Amino acid sequence: MTRLLVLLAALTASLATPLALAQHGSQPMHRHFGDAERWSQVFDDPARDQWQKPDQVIAALALAPEARVADIGSGTGYFAVRLARAVPQGKVYGADLEPDMVQYLNARAQKEALDNLSAQLAAPDDPKLPEPVDLVLLVNTYHHIGARAQYFARLRDSLRPDGRVAIVDFKLDSPTGPPRSGRLAPEAVEKEMAQAGYRRVAAHDFLPNQYFLVFAPAR
Repeated sequence: MTRLLVLLAALTASLATPLALAQHGSQPMHRHFGDAERWSQVFDDPARDQWQKPDQVIAALALAPEARVADIGSGTGYFAVRLARAVPQGKVYGADLEPDMVQYLNARAQKEALDNLSAQLAAPDDPKLPEPVDLVLLVNTYHHIGARAQYFARLRDSLRPDGRVAIVDFKLDSPTGPPRSGRLAPEAVEKEMAQAGYRRVAAHDFLPNQYFLVFAPAR
């Protein structure tokens, strides 16, 4: 329990000064976030699994083995590595604003023999995905993005037919995460995604600290 509390405190502190994106009004602002090796000890700590439930999240997404997936805000690869193993005939693209995170994840993919995982440097207004994907996943990242309606409207061009966007982010009453003033209610997320041209197609409630919403382009 002590280890878990330490991890929650560290994540809260780190998310208060975001990994790669920080929102100031409606404009994104890059913040340097180096030393991925050090932060991997926090983000990839096994104690996180107790509340992040990554295997359940990925199972709920029901990905085909050959799916193309993008993990926006991929950091040190907590989800990206698991996604790569879940789609052995597919491809996973990590996208992050921090060069050290990109370098770290590419090295990790090579070390763990995950040939279907690669990371690339994103821009604040564009994840720069190399090809359209079946799923875009954002975990604890949505609230950092500026001009979200425009960002996700543009992202529709990076989705394959029947492509989806899955958003996992902190509840307003979560004991961990960014300051409450920096969080968004799920209703606000749905409204913004509707403005960007999406409809909600699924919602999962098994995460204790986060909501889990899935969207598809509106027809």
